[in-house]
Amino acid sequence: MTLSENQLQTMLELQDGMNSKVNPKWIAANNNWYRAIQVEGAEAIEHHGWKWWKKQECDMAQLRMELVDIWHFVLSAELQAQHGNLGLAKKSMLADLNLFQKSVMFDGKYYVLSQLSLLEKLDVLIGLATAKRSNLALFETLLQDCGMNWLELFKQYVGKNVLNVFRQDHGYKTGAYIKIWNGSEDNEHLVELLGTVELDSATVRDELYAALKTRYQLTAASK
Repeated sequence: MTLSENQLQTMLELQDGMNSKVNPKWIAANNNWYRAIQVEGAEAIEHHGWKWWKKQECDMAQLRMELVDIWHFVLSAELQAQHGNLGLAKKSMLADLNLFQKSVMFDGKYYVLSQLSLLEKLDVLIGLATAKRSNLALFETLLQDCGMNWLELFKQYVGKNVLNVFRQDHGYKTGAYIKIWNGSEDNEHLVELLGTVELDSATVRDELYAALKTRYQLTAASK
């Protein structure tokens, strides 16, 4: 399952909006997004487990969350490289995806993706980030190794973004926000609602926000 143009457009818009909330002039700030990818990649390695001298269990749920976080920084790096032009960022990323690369070149050596373990792929991800590069074919195989696809990434990314914005808009900072709705936490309602919206719609984030608002108002009205 590949990433659709509408889904990529939505995520780029959401990332630009999120970064602009932190700093309206975030493009000019020239943040080192690749350093952030390095750090998140190292955290993913910790969740996977790498110490051969002791018994470790792979925490796949946390590893998947790290991939979602890394995706935030991949989007930000591409937007910054294109000087904030969402159209050019989308075009560049779709072109990379359509190459269907089977290997990645780093430091003069080709790494065949099908021959690498999940841990080795994370090593390459960090190496590329150190050189201020990313590779979408590599990221796609990381998703697959963690039992995810582009649709699942999209759902988790958009859901996390929309819920965070919704919380802020409804008093999360002041403590006025109600997190338990009719006996369930807001993130549980989010998962339910993700199954009711058209995920390839250009207005999916607005539909999801509106659906959250409808449920939340019923809860607030009963208080």
